[in-house]
Amino acid sequence: MRPLAPAERVAPTSPKSSSLKLRVLSSLVLAPIAIGAVWFGWPWLPLLTASAAAVMAWEWARLCRARQPGPGRPGTGRLGSAELGTSGVVLIGAVLIPITAAATAGTGAAIGMALVGAAIVFATAQRERGWEPAWLASGALWIALPCVLLLWLARIEDAGRATLLWMFAVVWATDIGAYAFGRQIGGPRLAPRWSPRKTWAGLLGGTGCAALAGWGTARLLESSPALPLVLLSAGLAIVGQFGDLAESAAKRRFGVKDSSDLIPGHGGLLDRLDGLLAVTSAVALLTLIGGGSVLAWR
Repeated sequence: MRPLAPAERVAPTSPKSSSLKLRVLSSLVLAPIAIGAVWFGWPWLPLLTASAAAVMAWEWARLCRARQPGPGRPGTGRLGSAELGTSGVVLIGAVLIPITAAATAGTGAAIGMALVGAAIVFATAQRERGWEPAWLASGALWIALPCVLLLWLARIEDAGRATLLWMFAVVWATDIGAYAFGRQIGGPRLAPRWSPRKTWAGLLGGTGCAALAGWGTARLLESSPALPLVLLSAGLAIVGQFGDLAESAAKRRFGVKDSSDLIPGHGGLLDRLDGLLAVTSAVALLTLIGGGSVLAWR
């Protein structure tokens, strides 16, 4: 086997203390808000979900418009102060309406509205210059469907709150492990065409930390045996990191570094929640297949 070329490897680095402090402080502010919304449930969880979805839709619209001529656009790695236009406003509405339906009407109706909304976004973007309709419409589904499914998971009898808190723990543990191991070890890159800094060491570190989060959840819930939840948490870590890679691929496609600069040390809200979007979809699918909460698997 040939040795990896320098361009295919990432050297170990010591993160700047200021950047690390910003990441920690941002997490200390955001995490309690998310945990509190899950703990107290309705109406706080739907309100927080809708607010986060609206911000992510705004970020996605700006990202998809980043290749238009103007300051802070192609080749700069930054987003300019792009006007959303009609299509961007429609995108935000197409995300918020299904989430509102999920909180008030039902999951089936909400999923149908999300599909119709994506079709409307596509049609609107086709008539307005400066957009790539397929990318804009895919963003509507990518954001709306996981948010709808998150509210559905929250309703699982006797396990909704625990399921969401476990998902948060897995995603956060994955992010921490991937960041720490990737920075300290470096090594071969995971997907250099999509993300220049993600490494196999980060993937393995994130997966290991997620497995520990699964073990801790099993102990708190007094689940026996703990192995199914440990393995499931490790698998979801991989799902979450590939969700992160999917957003990285989109950002490279449009020539930007972050979806926005709203969260110090993290970039945009979409940068922070891309893994959770993927994990939520996977957990919802497994819940549907299993006929009940995955926390009860034996």
